[in-house]
Amino acid sequence: MFIPVIIFYLIFKYLPMLGVVIAFKDYNFIQGIMNSPWVGWKHFRILFDNPQSLEIIRNTFVLGLLTVFIGFPFPIILAILLNEVRRMWFKRIVQTLVYLPHFFSWVIVGGVVLTLFSQESGIVNHLLQRVTGEAYPFLYKSGSWIVIFLGSGIWKETGFAAIIYLAALSSIDTSLYEAAGIDGANKWKQIIHVTIPGIASTIVIMFILSIGSVLEVGFDKVFVLQNPVVSNISEVISTYIYRIGIEGAQFSFTAALGLFESVVGLVLVLLANRTARKFGQGLW
Repeated sequence: MFIPVIIFYLIFKYLPMLGVVIAFKDYNFIQGIMNSPWVGWKHFRILFDNPQSLEIIRNTFVLGLLTVFIGFPFPIILAILLNEVRRMWFKRIVQTLVYLPHFFSWVIVGGVVLTLFSQESGIVNHLLQRVTGEAYPFLYKSGSWIVIFLGSGIWKETGFAAIIYLAALSSIDTSLYEAAGIDGANKWKQIIHVTIPGIASTIVIMFILSIGSVLEVGFDKVFVLQNPVVSNISEVISTYIYRIGIEGAQFSFTAALGLFESVVGLVLVLLANRTARKFGQGLW
């Protein structure tokens, strides 16, 4: 039964890794991967000597770190709140509403963001014009663009990410809550001293996995929200690879950039796991 899964990962995950060799070659379609000339570290030197590339790497780090550290607590908070709900009909309705955005494509989410924050026809600016008499360019200011980018991601993924924490919460022995209540612990103290320690290992594992995707900000979520005015903060590795690698046909250079992204992600995962192991909570 596991053979189809193995075949899938071999074909679509492991075999394509052999193509990373083009990062060290001057790849072209005529000569192919094997016959293209070797250039060694040439593309990596170009990568780190190019100010634009360094700015793009910086943007990716900033957006990735903000996504991880700001977005990470929300699924935990939502799961704890849902776990405390005692009316099952209300709990089911809320779960359905918060899970639903996960199944929307980023094209739909981008349309929702434009409907809300567009300077010309956005609902928010329509209300602002009534109050202040002028609109605010939410999507054309770096600060507000970052807030909208983070907020849309949190709105889309928090509900679905909370499923893992809800499963972890269901494994906590209810007698611990009863004992804490007898000892005089209110609901807040029960969450601090029973609930959070009970899911601490799950939190650490999810955090380690999320650290590895710091540089994988995502292509579609950035692409549908970015515009030339905020390109100084919205141009990230994935969109740069699409624009330079696919549209500009600079395959070797963008392969080097993608390899750099993967190596940094691996190093961050190893460091996060090593740190967690010191507290007895490592992934391996």
